[in-house]
Amino acid sequence: MSPKYYGGQAVMEGVMMKGSEMYAMAVRKPDGEIALIEKALKKKTEEFSLVKLPVIRGVAAFIDSMVTGVKTLTQSAEIATEGIEEEEEPGRIERFLREKLGDKLNDVLIQFSVVVAVVIAVGLFMLLPTWVGSLFSPLTGGNTRLTGVIEGVLRVGIFVGYVSLMSLSKDVKRMFAYHGAEHKTINCFESGDALTAENVAKHSRLHKRCGTSFLLVVMLISMLVFMFVTTETIWLRFATRILLLPVIAGLAYEVSVKWAGRHDNWLVRAVIFPGMCLQRITTGEPDAGQIEVAITALNKVLEKEKQQKVDDEPNR
Repeated sequence: MSPKYYGGQAVMEGVMMKGSEMYAMAVRKPDGEIALIEKALKKKTEEFSLVKLPVIRGVAAFIDSMVTGVKTLTQSAEIATEGIEEEEEPGRIERFLREKLGDKLNDVLIQFSVVVAVVIAVGLFMLLPTWVGSLFSPLTGGNTRLTGVIEGVLRVGIFVGYVSLMSLSKDVKRMFAYHGAEHKTINCFESGDALTAENVAKHSRLHKRCGTSFLLVVMLISMLVFMFVTTETIWLRFATRILLLPVIAGLAYEVSVKWAGRHDNWLVRAVIFPGMCLQRITTGEPDAGQIEVAITALNKVLEKEKQQKVDDEPNR
């Protein structure tokens, strides 16, 4: 039997941990208590056999993680600010949307947020470097492959610069500390140590299956792909960058999660090295309270999945 791997993400004043059956989110409330939210996951591999295929499974996992990420961030923000902000009268647009959509409003807003996030990300990290890279075409003598390399370097530079600027925010720094707590807790569990605050604190805040590393692998693979998908027409370059993005994300998933996440040798360490370096920006050293929150979330997942396994066993 292959080992089971757990992942997660930092949220507002908390951590979400995800297993194969469900996810649990622990959030520190303003009164100091820890709120827990859990939700069973739909097994898409049972609904669609295509999702099991390499590359395609990566695209599905990427979309699913974005939707879950936005949803948990929204929920955590509501819990973390509960009782702090005074209730305000809903505006005309909000009242109209609530009348039309009712209980579906939150789901629609989450889906809209995901679409907006994707559009901004594609524009900032895919199309902007493509356009700026095309300005170097006269200097490269029309060498489209060299222009593709310049474009790739710009893409990585913009991404690293964006992450670095975000890290200057006090609120983002705090979330990055929860990100570190998530990694430390998973590293502690995967090493076989008991999930105590003392044990977790001893472990590294870096992890090779990190989503930040995945995004950087996307950037690097796109550089290789676009060295060979060449055209001098800027609109065709835009089109290829958008159309091939799902394929690149799928390839990055196979490299950074399925391969690098399950092996440990010199080649794997070389491939994940840039991502591990970037994690020194996107993770911070957590305090004892943040570690407690991360442990609470992972323990809930372990508890529920253990119970699920018992319930699924046939009577003897």
